[in-house]
Amino acid sequence: MEKVTFGIHFVLRMNKITSGIAPVYARITVNSKRCEISIKRRILVENWNIGKGMAKSSTAENKQLNSYLEQIRKMMVQSYQDLVLEKQVITAEAIKNKFLGLDISDMTLCKLIEYHNTNCKETLRWGTLKNYFTTKKYIELFLKGKYKTSDIYLTSLNYKFLMDFEFFLRKYTPDDYHTTMGNNTVMKHIERLRKMIKLAIRYEWLEKDPFISFQQKFQRVERGYLSEEELKRIEEKEFSIPRLQYIKDLFVFGCYTGLAYIDVMQLTPDNIQIGIDKQYWLFTKREKTDNPVRIPILPVAMDIISKYRNDLKAIVQNRLFPNISNQKLNSYLKEVADLCQISKNLTFHLARHTFATTVTLTNGVPIESVSKMLGHSKISTTQIYAKVIEKKLGEDMKKLKEKLNEKRVG
Repeated sequence: MEKVTFGIHFVLRMNKITSGIAPVYARITVNSKRCEISIKRRILVENWNIGKGMAKSSTAENKQLNSYLEQIRKMMVQSYQDLVLEKQVITAEAIKNKFLGLDISDMTLCKLIEYHNTNCKETLRWGTLKNYFTTKKYIELFLKGKYKTSDIYLTSLNYKFLMDFEFFLRKYTPDDYHTTMGNNTVMKHIERLRKMIKLAIRYEWLEKDPFISFQQKFQRVERGYLSEEELKRIEEKEFSIPRLQYIKDLFVFGCYTGLAYIDVMQLTPDNIQIGIDKQYWLFTKREKTDNPVRIPILPVAMDIISKYRNDLKAIVQNRLFPNISNQKLNSYLKEVADLCQISKNLTFHLARHTFATTVTLTNGVPIESVSKMLGHSKISTTQIYAKVIEKKLGEDMKKLKEKLNEKRVG
């Protein structure tokens, strides 16, 4: 039998410190491969002995924690011994699963989803996690409608299950919509299920991947944006209703900065800094990706910042702009669109697309610079915008024709 090296050590997650307090994790190591599990306890970093992997026994509270850690250690050792007696393959994940009471043969789809959503709370952003909750809802509806059950074993998943789930999503009409889901929305739900299935395979809860022969088909969607004339129409429109005037100002600000809704709402006066050109810039980062963003503040955007500099709500919230929910913002934008006689679906994200196309790329800003300002990790993401700018393409070809004609004459 292959020799197994097994160890348990308690560590602090230093990247999750809050007010000097860090969560304690149990690190299980088998043959140099390891995994970690939260033991639902926290401690002041200064009270932790890193070398010994335990609390400094200076207080009754710390002694109690050490006693709890020892109990956890004994239970994990017992899980290891149980696996040996059962002649199971010994891995760090297998010990973790045994400790958590996750029997592979009893592992179900809903247990997997619950495990994923619970354990990813600290690593996934709320917007992303919320989407997983939505996918969970549709899976539960599918199981109830198709299989007349509330759950299904992972070992029962196969290609037909995936095809049936896709068909269900394409035909299902959510209560809050009047039409069925679009192709890309369906594929996004399938994609989330696929990620959770991959998690089950990594944890050795599932041997065969039901997605092996399944192909996801996303449709390329052209990014909507406002033309120069449409943007000007909104800019020049003045509203007598303060609520709509504020919404219009926020939207125009988005058109001249390229920031997403959540990033605009989180801006503070500290985000305004002097850039390398001695002018005012916005120094921030994208909430979605954590990528740093550096944007020179254009005059239109600076005028809007100045307009709300003395707004009491913004001052109390320590923000550049008073807070408003994304739902309300997009709802009010529909009114703005109607009053400005714009037929396009006006959402705040359309402002980001307008910045990328009408405001920057169309006016000759290099795509590399636009990509940086948008906070994109890959320039290929930004190239989606560049493909729809026919006006810029026409102007470039006109210049090329002029140059070729000059050479021909010369």
